[in-house]
Amino acid sequence: PIQELRDLTRTRKQLTREDVNANAVKYQEQASSVIRFDGPNAATIRRNSEWWDEMPVKRFLELLSLTTAQRLLERDMFQERLKKGEPIGAHELMYPALQGYDSVAMDMDVEIGGSDQTFNMLMGRDYVGKMQNNKEKFVITVPLLADASGKKIGKSEGNMVELGAMPENLFGQAMALPDGVVVACFEQCTSVPMDKVEDVRKQLTGGGNPRDVKMELAAEFVRMRYGVEAANRSRDAFVKTFQKHEVPDEIVTKKVKGKKLRITDLLIEVGLATSKSDARRTIEQKGVKIDGRVINDSDATIEIPKAGVIIQKGKRYFVRVV
Repeated sequence: PIQELRDLTRTRKQLTREDVNANAVKYQEQASSVIRFDGPNAATIRRNSEWWDEMPVKRFLELLSLTTAQRLLERDMFQERLKKGEPIGAHELMYPALQGYDSVAMDMDVEIGGSDQTFNMLMGRDYVGKMQNNKEKFVITVPLLADASGKKIGKSEGNMVELGAMPENLFGQAMALPDGVVVACFEQCTSVPMDKVEDVRKQLTGGGNPRDVKMELAAEFVRMRYGVEAANRSRDAFVKTFQKHEVPDEIVTKKVKGKKLRITDLLIEVGLATSKSDARRTIEQKGVKIDGRVINDSDATIEIPKAGVIIQKGKRYFVRVV
């Protein structure tokens, strides 16, 4: 029974409060590029622990009585799991109710979210109407970024564009996006006029080079986050590094202890891998170079000379190690 419980809880990883707090700091840092958290009309952050930590069991059961198990199981994600015979944790089944009550606790008038959250946001609309004298809460959904095949753009797919990335990395991440998502990115992620979006659409459907259009998109991403000068520098660095196959002028330098290190340990220490398995996987995919030489052996030991070495991971990441 204990093992079955552990298997069940793997369906969605549970985070500690410390994990949540750490994530919240990062989210605010990234969102600050598009949302103002100080000054006039500043955004306010609320933690739902404000109401959930204090809610008695009796009150929670009263809340659940306002919906049905059939209603909760209507969610697309749950229907897919049922078809595949995959487990649905009881805590997951309760999630739409939990998120729905957040709308009541915050006396919400309008909620904006990705289309994947439509069910949860509509649950909040139901609760607001039932618990606040038929008040109407409106729901605005925005489409998720996805390529032509329907593959989402995001962290879980490994193709995300990070708001918190430094200019050159942000530029490189945008250039790595699938061609089929470029128009949607211009429309959903920038403030360019819709006339420009239509020009991009016509350019791509008319046989234009997707790389040229993505260069514009990448520059716009960096400009919005860091300004025009940073956008121009990032474009120049990208052209030099990836089109002319040269090493960039500005590379982060990191110091390590010892002159000889196993390659997997070295990648972890300089931040180019999250674990030994991640490092080995990257090496097996021929994604690691030392001073321009591809590393094929994940057990290799790297000797670092006095002048240091340049490690390259994939096409975008360079670190000078001394």
